[in-house]
Amino acid sequence: MNELPLIDIVALAWFVVLWVGYSLFAKKRARHIHCLSSILRSLRVDWMYAVTHKDNHIADASLIGNVERNVTFFASSTVLVLAGVFTVLASSDAFVRVINQLPFTAEQTANLVILKLAGLAAILVFAFFKFTWSIRQFGFVSVLLGMAPNMSRSTVSEEARDRYARNTAKVLDQAGHEYNYGLRAYYFALAYLCWFTNPLFFIVASAVVVGVLYRREYRSRVLRALLATKGFEPGPMPEDERKAQLKATSTRLEEFENELKDSKQGD
Repeated sequence: MNELPLIDIVALAWFVVLWVGYSLFAKKRARHIHCLSSILRSLRVDWMYAVTHKDNHIADASLIGNVERNVTFFASSTVLVLAGVFTVLASSDAFVRVINQLPFTAEQTANLVILKLAGLAAILVFAFFKFTWSIRQFGFVSVLLGMAPNMSRSTVSEEARDRYARNTAKVLDQAGHEYNYGLRAYYFALAYLCWFTNPLFFIVASAVVVGVLYRREYRSRVLRALLATKGFEPGPMPEDERKAQLKATSTRLEEFENELKDSKQGD
């Protein structure tokens, strides 16, 4: 850290604060404000509930498989990009000479560039873990879809269907979140690349990425279209909708507690 100039320390701290802060902000805000995360959660519940009333689930399995292939593509691409980063690390001296010849580039040493490359590698490793965990969770959804024909029988109660739909949608929702976290890491990795030229560019690029993410998740046209399918408007959630979500959460907790009690009694 002795070779890291103050402006670079400030830029890196700004980057970390924006990334972590926006992730926490988006997670908390999704509980009260309509956004892509909240509307997709609602649509996934509707989708899984519709699955319980269908006899043929080939189309649903194909849709899950298509998304899983997209995530797999990003996971594979991340490994290739990581290999490229390690290749550059092996020839860091030549890389430093090229960077220092670029216009508007701050003078930097080989050790500083190696440190920056290590940080970029860490971001890519984080993205890889998110993508692979998302792939596994989409696999769990495939297993749950495999039991969907049982839920389609006329003997199954609406309560059982609702429980299946909500919990399957929850697993699907978590897989989508992990995929989103991996994509978000890519966005911030693009901002991180600006650090190789100038820390001021790095600061500006990090703020721009947050602005782009915020607009797409809370102000985009596709969000308005998705909300319109449920008759919602952009902005704060109505009180009755928030209460319904809280009720669904408390119901799942009660079911979990009952299952725990039953398992203890069985032991």
